[in-house]
Amino acid sequence: MSAPTPEQIDRLLQTYPAVAALPAPLREQVLGSEAQVFQVPLATLLFEEQQPCQGFPMLLSGEVRVARGAPNGRSLELYRVVPGELCVASTSCLFGQAALSAHGQSTQACEIVMLSPQGFAAWTAEPGFRRYVFGLFADRLAELMALAEAVAFQRLDQRLAAALLGHGQTLQTTHQALADELGTVREIVTRLLKRFEREGWLRLGRERIDVLDPAALRALASPTVA
Repeated sequence: MSAPTPEQIDRLLQTYPAVAALPAPLREQVLGSEAQVFQVPLATLLFEEQQPCQGFPMLLSGEVRVARGAPNGRSLELYRVVPGELCVASTSCLFGQAALSAHGQSTQACEIVMLSPQGFAAWTAEPGFRRYVFGLFADRLAELMALAEAVAFQRLDQRLAAALLGHGQTLQTTHQALADELGTVREIVTRLLKRFEREGWLRLGRERIDVLDPAALRALASPTVA
């Protein structure tokens, strides 16, 4: 943990244009006194449910998975945060002064600039930065509403087929990771994957899935047109 260097600040301004648009004196004062940089290894638990939020994270590199449920057990992935995006769980906690409603874990090594709650309050007092935060908040809300609709109304085999698409021919993942992403248990995912393998749609390996027939998966994942 350390104060951001000039090089890290330059990267932050390139990654988060709304920060670059802040009045220079305010931006520099907050970054100089209310910001710290964290180097986070893979698979690090960054924050937990029902804990107070420690600040406003901005990623310079890496990816963070945000989910509901036990970090080491069954959980439902809500979204992932990459550089240039914000964490809704942390933001809502800071705005509402409430406990965190989700947990976050790094899926890659991360470099994170963390603003203190006081620094976040100072920046969001600026209308331009506040509009930026609420704009990204609205985008995340739309994604979460789509997720809630999928969980409530879409069959699990459809959701699994959709989760297997868009990653190329080979996925380096585990059955447990897919179960966490879909909010179910590993045994059900394993049964469905074996069914897909019997159909000739994919081939299963050790922490590896080779997609053989993406068209078949896409047909299953797509809602039926009446």
